[in-house]
This record gives sequence, C-alpha cells and structure tokens, in this order.
Amino acid sequence: MTTTHLVHNKVRLALHELRPGNGIPLLLLHGLGEHSPDAVPDRMAAWPGPVHALDFTGHGDSTIPKGGGYSAELLMADVDVALAELGPATVVGRGLGAYIAVLVAGARPELVRGAVLEDGPGLFGGPTGPTSPFVLVAPPADGPPDPYALLELASDVRTGDYVVTYARHAMERSGIDQPFALAAHGRPPWLAAIIDSLLLQPTTTERALAGYAG
Repeated sequence: MTTTHLVHNKVRLALHELRPGNGIPLLLLHGLGEHSPDAVPDRMAAWPGPVHALDFTGHGDSTIPKGGGYSAELLMADVDVALAELGPATVVGRGLGAYIAVLVAGARPELVRGAVLEDGPGLFGGPTGPTSPFVLVAPPADGPPDPYALLELASDVRTGDYVVTYARHAMERSGIDQPFALAAHGRPPWLAAIIDSLLLQPTTTERALAGYAG
C-alpha cells in the first residue's frame, strides 16, 4: 500500500493506493470512526482497475483539526479533492461513507461512475422538522478517530429531502442508467428516502461492481 497526502484547506488527507492498475479507479469511503482498509476487501477483488481508499478528515492517517467543525459537506469536499487527483472513479461507501458518496455523486456526476451503498457505522439523520443548534464538547483527541467527528457526524441535521435532491441530480446528469447500487441491509432514514424516491432494488457489492466495470 502506498499513500499520497492531499491538501484540503489546512487538512492533509491520506489517499491510499491499495492496488495499482489501469482503467477507472475504485475509491473506498469508510464509515464513521473507521479508517481505510490495509488491503483490497475480498468482495472488491474482481475490480479490474486500481483500488484506492480515502481517510476522511479526523480519521485514519488524515489530519485531526482543532475544535471539530465536522459536517457532511466537509467530508464531501474531502472526496472532491480525492477525485480531482484520481479522475472519474466508481465509489463504494460504508455507512457515513455511503451518505457522502450520494452527495458527491450528485455534485460531481461527471466524476462518480457509480456509487455502491453498503452498511456501516454512520449518521442516522435527519429530523422531520427544524432543529435547534447545540454545542458539543469533546475530550481532547490523542489519536484518530477524532471524538468531535464521532459526536458531530453521528446524526444529520438535514431532512431526507436534502440527500434525495443530490441523488436525483446524479440520476439526471451522470449519464448512467442507475448511478446507485443498494448493497446495504439497514435502512436509516436518509437511505430509506433515497430507496423510496429512486425505487432502488437490493443487490450485492460484487454484482454492482461487475455492472459498473462493464
């Protein structure tokens, strides 16, 4: 495994190359509190191109910022920086990584060539109505994951319509018949909203990647 460090504002992001190769890259996005795997997971071994994995801000080998300030948009920008380095890629996201994959697929439909949504630790958002802001106080971080990341990213302050808007953008602008593949069994509210809106049918990561690779 080789690692490239990318600059995102004051953060150094760790982008790991798990396996070299030619063709469209596969980019793995981990769940909340996790980090990139050290090797290509078995369920993704058949991917014909290079395989990369990104450590989000505050996770793995990426920088832990002082005082928190985490949001889904911050992590979406993390992935945007990685895609600027890799070019068009297929994305596999776990939990929080799956949520971020949907946002990026809608914001950068020309760069995300399919997103596989898997189960994993992550946010359980969002509310059914307006919420009040609150202040979080986390203990000092002595290593990843950042406690502020765990607190601030555990739930989403946005309603399901927010992520559905991004999903619809991907459907309209990506040029792919189905830019999302549902490989998750859990149904947090944000994912349930996408399933209902796009009528996604369950599949496996292996089948989904075979389709995108083809």
